[in-house]
Amino acid sequence: MKSRMMKMFSAITLVAMLMASIVPMDATETAANSITRMTVTANVANDKRMPEISQQDVIVKQGKQRLQVTEWVPAQGDRAGLELFILIDDASNSNFGSHLDELRTFIKAQPSTTSVGVGYMRNATVQIEQNFTKDHAAAAKALRLPTGSVGAYGSPYLSVIDLMKRWPDTQNRREVVMVTDGIDRARRDSHWRGLSVSPDLDSAGKVAMRTGTIIHTIYAPGAGRMNRNYWEATNGQLGIAKLADVTGGEAFFMGLQNPVSFTPYLNELQKILDNQYLLSFTAKPDKKAGLQYVTLSTEIAGVELAAPDAAWAPAAK
Repeated sequence: MKSRMMKMFSAITLVAMLMASIVPMDATETAANSITRMTVTANVANDKRMPEISQQDVIVKQGKQRLQVTEWVPAQGDRAGLELFILIDDASNSNFGSHLDELRTFIKAQPSTTSVGVGYMRNATVQIEQNFTKDHAAAAKALRLPTGSVGAYGSPYLSVIDLMKRWPDTQNRREVVMVTDGIDRARRDSHWRGLSVSPDLDSAGKVAMRTGTIIHTIYAPGAGRMNRNYWEATNGQLGIAKLADVTGGEAFFMGLQNPVSFTPYLNELQKILDNQYLLSFTAKPDKKAGLQYVTLSTEIAGVELAAPDAAWAPAAK
């Protein structure tokens, strides 16, 4: 009897040891990965209905390795919070005045879950006219005509960096509507004639990805001689198009001309804001915190996912 009890005790002990050896492996695997988050926009053709997209439909890859998607929820209901900043270049020319009412209409039409801020880019900083508020009428009222002055040190990229560094830390989506010609007048001493982009553009893109900020851009011609220079104007437009692309945003432009109306752009932008999802996935962190570059896709026909090129991942513990 005693021998049988000893055998049963030994068996129970062995099972417990095996279970103990399994649990730490799962815990170690979870600890070895970090949860990384980003905002993703789902796009379909204008004449198509947005299909339902489930977590299993989303593919996240880092190189050739597929990462585990831990959350995929629509930015709706109690997850609909959005902080939207209207950022206008104070160097924009006088034609910009025809678009003020269009922007006011867009701001007033935002849902109650959206906080709106308004500011103007000047001298590599942002002059904030209205901090984030859910009083959309007050935000719309804060819009004014640009001064049409290039400023002593005007750089749209340094200005948007300044804005992102001053942004309050919340769990809401962070998005910027950046209206500018993209010309980096802070580097006007450069005499290069050809296609190029401002070195500050890459810095702005990395800060945006690190802070989870999506930047949408609208091309609006600026004042002064530089905007009449084909190379400067083209490079400026290329710059803001690239900034929108790497951050998961959309770039709106009609050649190098001042658009007749912003309304088609703003209607498309509203559709983008209305079709966003909050994505979380596991990433293997490096020894130091940094950006993890990933690619997103889905096997659902007709659906394209727009997202930042990278998301910030904490250092391995």
